[in-house]
Amino acid sequence: MIPAPESVSARLLAWYDRHARELLWRTGPAERARGIRPDPYRVWLSEVMLQQTTVAAVKDYFAKFTAKWPDVAALAAASEEDILKAWAGLGYYSRARNLKKCADAVVAEHGGNFPGTANALRALPGIGDYTAAAIAAIAFDEPAAVVDGNVERVVARLFAIDTPLPAAKKPIRERTGTLTPQDRPGDFAQAMMDLGATVCTPKRPACITCPLRDGCLALKAGDPERFPVRAPKRARPVRRGAAYVLTNDDGAVLLERRGPDGLLAGMTQVPTTGWNARADGATDTSEAPLPQAHWTDCGAISHVFTHFELRLSVFRAEGELEPDAHQWWSEPDAIAGEALPTVMKKVLVRALQHESGNERG
Repeated sequence: MIPAPESVSARLLAWYDRHARELLWRTGPAERARGIRPDPYRVWLSEVMLQQTTVAAVKDYFAKFTAKWPDVAALAAASEEDILKAWAGLGYYSRARNLKKCADAVVAEHGGNFPGTANALRALPGIGDYTAAAIAAIAFDEPAAVVDGNVERVVARLFAIDTPLPAAKKPIRERTGTLTPQDRPGDFAQAMMDLGATVCTPKRPACITCPLRDGCLALKAGDPERFPVRAPKRARPVRRGAAYVLTNDDGAVLLERRGPDGLLAGMTQVPTTGWNARADGATDTSEAPLPQAHWTDCGAISHVFTHFELRLSVFRAEGELEPDAHQWWSEPDAIAGEALPTVMKKVLVRALQHESGNERG
């Protein structure tokens, strides 16, 4: 028997009122009951940060961003470089660049106030269907269907949707729409997320504690872990290149800024070869910034991007050169504040470990 939408939403909201997670960006049910409204800026910022990123990874970044830029006007006044530096390590850097573009648009076109509908929100830079629905529901009580990975899993199990992902996304969204109540749609969306994160987990779901267990078709079929059904994964391609860690007599490291387009656009890196998602770069010292220096092979690091794995051979040398227009020497006490993506932090750690190993030897 297909679960009744009214029963699902009522049971889930009652569960959420007792078990809602306490999150820095969330206005919980007790606060909502006292008339406290969610801040659209904090909702937007958290939703962008949480895209393909865990709650645990986002917490410190969210606290840092909101302490430094407490509202959208403050973020709009910041430079893209400062935003990228604060974002460094969180990954998917186009999100950080879009934060700046979106903040600028909200201030310039909407007087510093986020528009209150999913349709209007989708017109802003970096806001897609999911983020628009989440902001509209949570911040403005629009009954929009909010479907992230957790909700996807809950709904696929609740209705035992056999269609493999990604084809199942459309029926899952339609089902979520039928379940979303007119009253408290934002709390309902967050309740679905919490249920997926804490009870209806990918492995070993705690079905006995689930408020929706009586109507769950996957549980009735005896195999909830089978849902959502996934198409076979394609093998992730491997790309190769080299990275060069050049230090001077003061221990400063030569850094450069990547171009304005493509993967890791605008981020900081050590000089590297011309690898990208579709092609390898040189893996030796043929493109090193100071060819006459003595380059030591420090081994390799690996980093997984969404669509490919990157393996970089790491080389280290000491020497002096005059930086070009997009390069600079970063002093040891300034490295931590640079806009270094995780892959470049791995490169620096690898070079440092090799140096330390040589010193111990």
